[in-house]
Parts: sequence; structure tokens; C-alpha cells
Amino acid sequence: MFPKLSSEFLGTFWLVLGGCGSAVLAAGFPGLGIGFAGVSLAFGLTVLSGAYALGPVSGGHFNPAVTVGLWAGGRFPSRDVPAYIVAQVLGGIAGAGVLFVIASGKPGFELGAFASNGFGEHSPGGYSLGAGLVTEVVMTFMFLIVILGATHKRAPVGFAGLAIDLALTLIHLIRIPVTNTSVNPARSTGTAVFVGGWALAQLWVFWLAPIVGAAAAGVCYRSVLQVEPEPAITGAPART
Repeated sequence: MFPKLSSEFLGTFWLVLGGCGSAVLAAGFPGLGIGFAGVSLAFGLTVLSGAYALGPVSGGHFNPAVTVGLWAGGRFPSRDVPAYIVAQVLGGIAGAGVLFVIASGKPGFELGAFASNGFGEHSPGGYSLGAGLVTEVVMTFMFLIVILGATHKRAPVGFAGLAIDLALTLIHLIRIPVTNTSVNPARSTGTAVFVGGWALAQLWVFWLAPIVGAAAAGVCYRSVLQVEPEPAITGAPART
């Protein structure tokens, strides 16, 4: 179990350091800022690289909502859910900690939002709590549908990471203006710990909504979308 938990820690560490790091260090750099599109791509790239590097060890969840969604979809044992979530949250906090050390090394450093998620006055576009809840639930739901479909035994082998990466990139392109995009409670917790105050006060949204969306996706996929193998007909030749 230790290798799996270490993998989840490192993968979430990398996701927060790479994704949030792009927002904190590069998004608004004068003249060379990567903007929303660059940050969206950075989150996708961290998941893509982490999934192929660490996925063979732990399955490459790097996100409590993914763990819950896979459990709800019958793809992950309930006994391992708490340990995975703890490892992911610790990895997210560690990634944000390293990012804080790097970012604070610049003269005149101001913490600001530190890539935290928020709604209302803390939403990049000023979106309401209701808008934030809906987008977090719906986007996490669709993210898990992609994950469950791309990792199905009938899906093309070796392409799951690419599909998941592109889905996460798209989600960020849509949702950064609304809540700065979470769909990942560990990612939200990591930065909120350093911002404190309003970020911690609003953190419940970025746990509740992704978990609800992920669990709903797992149940939906398992009960509605999953295609089971057709039963064999006695005496009939096997189809290839």
C-alpha cells in the first residue's frame, strides 16, 4: 500500500506545483503571461505526465473526487478510499508549500489569491455561489464520465491519459473565470491553507461540489452507461 500512497502524494504534489505554479508564477508575468489558456494547458500537462509516470503504481487518481467517483463506479475498493484521500491532500499541501517558497523569493512578493478557488468577490469573474456550485458539480461529473469511459476495458489501450488530460484542459478553459477551477478538493485545500481567511471559509464548496459530482458520475456510469460483455451462446462459435 505504501507505494500506492506515495504515488498519490507525488502525483497530487506535481499537479498543484505545476498547475497552480503556472497561475502564480507565469499567468500574469508582464509581456510574457501565459493567460487562462496557458494555465489550462499546464493543469492538463501535469495530469498527463503524472498519469503515465505514476498511474501504473496507484492508478493515478491525484484527486479525492476521482477516488470517490471510481469507488461509486465500482472500480475502487472502499477500504482504500480514506488513505488515498489523505495522501492526496498532503501532496496538495506540500505542492502549494514548495510553490509558496518559490513565489516568496521575489522582491515585493504579495500572496494575493495564490491560485485559490472562490466565488463572489473571490471569483475571477465575480460569479455567485450558485454558479460556482453548479459548475463544480457538472464539470466534475463530466470529468469522471470521461475517466470511467477512457479507462473501461473496452476503451483503446494506452489512450486514457490523453483523453483525461484534454478533458481537464477543457474544463479549465471553461471554468477558470467562474471559480478559478477546482474539480479537485486536494488542489483547493493546498492553496487555501496558505491563503487562510476567505479561502478556508469558502473551501467547503470545493469539497462538497466535486464529491457530489464525482459520486453521481460513478453511479450513473455504473448503472446507465457501462456496457457489459454479451453472454456467450452455448454451441455458437466465439466472435473475435
